[in-house]
Amino acid sequence: MSEAKPFCISKKEVWEAYKRVKANKGAAGVDDQSIEDFEKKLKKNLYKIWNRMSSGSYFPPPVRTVKIPKRNGGERKLGIPTVADRIAQQVVKARLEPEVDPLFHADSYGYRPGKSALDAVGQARERCWRYDWVLDLDIKGFFDRHLSRKLCSSLRCSPFFGQECSLLTAVSDFDQRRRFPQALVSFFFCPSLIFCLSSFL
Repeated sequence: MSEAKPFCISKKEVWEAYKRVKANKGAAGVDDQSIEDFEKKLKKNLYKIWNRMSSGSYFPPPVRTVKIPKRNGGERKLGIPTVADRIAQQVVKARLEPEVDPLFHADSYGYRPGKSALDAVGQARERCWRYDWVLDLDIKGFFDRHLSRKLCSSLRCSPFFGQECSLLTAVSDFDQRRRFPQALVSFFFCPSLIFCLSSFL
């Protein structure tokens, strides 16, 4: 009888994550492996992701950095994970999103299902008729300066997370990356920040 895996992740979850990543397309990561290349050994590659994630031995590879010029000068760094790593991140996102999304503030629109920038613009237009002031702020270098360990500590304090938070930690790999993948930081931390600000105001 085979030994039970410490993380209960089904192969179907990995398959659904793969389909989501494929639909989103995207460029190759540091390994130069495109989605088409990944699919040449699809069964083997998906099994490898499932086996490592469910056994707790998943080790995320480095992220390819691409510099994008900003409109006002300077450059913005964009991290591009490998196809396999994007699938692993999608598994975690699919697991946590149903638990976390109901806790987000109503005015949080980024990286949320069923919400978009157009919804935010519509809300802003409605409120400009009620208020004669605007609060405009920007956190410089948010993804570069944010302390990922503080984020995970906040998640661990939540009664909604147990095994899932450990899984998120493993995929993020603090010791090697010193940060969460940008999409996951946006998804989990930005709405919390909006909630704190709105409560303060």
